[in-house]
Amino acid sequence: MFKTGIIKSIINELGDVMNIQLMTDGGADIPKRLHEALDIIVVPLYLHFKDEQYKTGVTIDLETFNKKMKEAEELPRSSAPSPNDFYEAYKQVDPSTPIIMLSLTKGLSVTYENAVLAKNMLLEEDPDRRIEVINTKTASCGIALLLHEAKVKMEESYSYEQLVDHLNSLIEQTTTLFVLKTLENLVRGGRLDKVKGTIAKTLNIKLLMKASDDEGNIEVVEKVRGDKKSIRRFIEQIGEYTKDFEDKVISMTHYNSEERASKVLAEIRQKYPFKDAYLTEMGPLISTYAGEGGLVISFFKDKQ
Repeated sequence: MFKTGIIKSIINELGDVMNIQLMTDGGADIPKRLHEALDIIVVPLYLHFKDEQYKTGVTIDLETFNKKMKEAEELPRSSAPSPNDFYEAYKQVDPSTPIIMLSLTKGLSVTYENAVLAKNMLLEEDPDRRIEVINTKTASCGIALLLHEAKVKMEESYSYEQLVDHLNSLIEQTTTLFVLKTLENLVRGGRLDKVKGTIAKTLNIKLLMKASDDEGNIEVVEKVRGDKKSIRRFIEQIGEYTKDFEDKVISMTHYNSEERASKVLAEIRQKYPFKDAYLTEMGPLISTYAGEGGLVISFFKDKQ
């Protein structure tokens, strides 16, 4: 006969496998197919158009956002969910269900710090709660890629502890690359000097960027003349990070440019045989800086 303690331990372990709550924030851009497959709780970011405040994905949708972006004289400001926002989201979850919160990179926002503060607030009340907050060091489709990986491992019956360890180990392999079709939003947002922006526009300069390996800041890696050359280089870069594609997934987001994105993604998959691909529209956070036609891709690079 099994001892009661052993039986309880087995039941708890099975419960972990079946019942893990995944969470993220408004910095993630989650494809519909993935959203439907996972019961993800998303804590929205705040978006400010002058005196108007919105919650991303709650009080403003992408169609309205795109319309307001075209009409706005100034770019909107974004702000992180408060510790209380995260606290209330954690409280929604059954206390017996462990939580994994995949946060927008620390390099762009205080979202991660606020999620950790909320975790500590709840643990003071209920020390038995299990909440892991992970700084993904990425954004947009990079977080979607990690959510996809969580889905795969949950289907493989990973326990809570195994899933936390696995996701943490993948952070350093997550590669997120950007290509910008226009620099207009970088100039409007004060992230690029107006004179340099004008020169770049005159010379048809396009920026290739990536999430940095240390803290997930967005950094310029190359400047290329012409849209076709920048897309070609954007695609070439993938092969510099990985040689193994058959078991990997690529995730892409675009700012209001589905036809352009679909064409580029088709070229990528023709050159590199990824097992699967996700494509969705960028949310307001990254769109504000990327500008119309901006593309982002994420995939796992090979282990060093």
